Amino acid sequence: MTADDSFGRLYDDDYPAYTMGRAAAMLGTTQGFLRAIGEVGLITPLRSAGGHRRYSRYQLRIAARARELVDQGTPIESACRIVILEDQLEEAQRVNAEYRRATGSAGPADATAAA
Repeated sequence: MTADDSFGRLYDDDYPAYTMGRAAAMLGTTQGFLRAIGEVGLITPLRSAGGHRRYSRYQLRIAARARELVDQGTPIESACRIVILEDQLEEAQRVNAEYRRATGSAGPADATAAA
């Protein structure tokens, strides 16, 4: 692996670059919060060779959204479920948009305007 390959990982949203302590500090939360959302199944951090949790930038974005909801008074289990559903909806919308581009078909707004 070259130095350029290692540096490129810093831009990879899925690369587990952050320790639990660093992730908690970046989110302004506790390590216990990160453990709790892991126990509920919202995120599953990778483990280092020494068994320490490591988080990616994508996981930190998901955790930040859960923290927003919890800070607004949503129970942690509910907040995690909401974030999972939001993520699934975003992915479905992305797949639908790709399908429409590939097939040249109109989206829902275009279909009603054409009728």
